[in-house]
Amino acid sequence: MKSGFVALVGRPNVGKSTLINSIIGRKVAITSNKPQTTRNNIQGIYNENDTQIIFVDTPGIHKPKHKLGDFLNKQAYYSINDVDIVVMLVDVSMPLGPGDKHIIETFKTIEKPVILVLNKIDKLKREELLPIIEEYSNLYKFTDIIPLSALKRDNLNDLINTLKKHLTDTIKYYPDEQVTNRSTEFLIAEIIREKVFNLTEEEIPHSITCVVEQIKKDKNKYIINAAIIVDRDSLKKIIIGARGQKIKQIGMMARPEIEALLGEKVFLELFVKTIKKWREKEKYLAEFGFSNFE
Repeated sequence: MKSGFVALVGRPNVGKSTLINSIIGRKVAITSNKPQTTRNNIQGIYNENDTQIIFVDTPGIHKPKHKLGDFLNKQAYYSINDVDIVVMLVDVSMPLGPGDKHIIETFKTIEKPVILVLNKIDKLKREELLPIIEEYSNLYKFTDIIPLSALKRDNLNDLINTLKKHLTDTIKYYPDEQVTNRSTEFLIAEIIREKVFNLTEEEIPHSITCVVEQIKKDKNKYIINAAIIVDRDSLKKIIIGARGQKIKQIGMMARPEIEALLGEKVFLELFVKTIKKWREKEKYLAEFGFSNFE
C-alpha cells in the first residue's frame, strides 16, 4: 500500500478543479470559467487496489484585495508545506506571467517533489509545447513535467503513474468508497454557488458565498434551506431577478445535481441575505468556514 497527499497549486482559472474532478471520476470541486472559483482546500480521494492519493484542490494564488483574498492565498501556501508532493498547474494557452514566477519562487524553500503539469494542451499544436517546457525549466528544476488536458482527460494516467513513484506513506487514510473529505452541506452549498457563478456577470460571483442553513429528511425527500450571502443590496436584487426568475433558475439548475448527490428527491428553498462587507469581517469569514492558519 502506497499513499500520500498532493497539492494542486497555480494561478486562478488554470484548471485545478477540472483536473481533480477528472481524476476522481465525479465532481468534488465546482468549476467555472471565472477565476478564483475555489475558495477552500477540497480533498479528492483517488483509490486503486494498492494506492490512495489525496488531492488537495487549493484556491488560485492571486493578488488579494480583501481579507478573504488573504485567506485564500494563506490556504494555498499552507497546503504547499503540508503535503508530500506539489503539482503546479499552468494553462499553456496563456503566457508565463508574474503570478507563475511568484509561485515558482515559493518552491525554492521546500524539499519535496514538485511536478509541473502543462494543462489545456488541446489548445496548442504539438510543436508549440517544447518552447513552453524550456521556458519553465529555466526557472526551476521540476521533478517531472507532464503535458495533459484535464477537460478531455488526455494523459491523466501519466500523471497518476508519476505521482505513484513519489508516494512514501503506507497508511490508508480513507475507506475505498469515500471520494472527498467535505461534508454533504458543504458540497450542496458549492453546487448552488457554482450556479450563481454561471448565471451572473463577472464582478458578482466573488461577492457572494452560499451556506446551507437547514437540511432535513421528510419521508422520501430532503428539504433544504440555503442562503446566498451578498455584500450589498444591489446584488441581492440582481440574484433574485425580475419577479424572482434568476433565483428560481439557480434553484432549477442546482436541484438535479443535489438530488444526484443525495440519491433522493429534493425540495430546495433559496433566499438571499445581505451582510455588508462580509469578506472583510473575520467574524463572518470564520462563520462561513474561512479560518486562519496562524
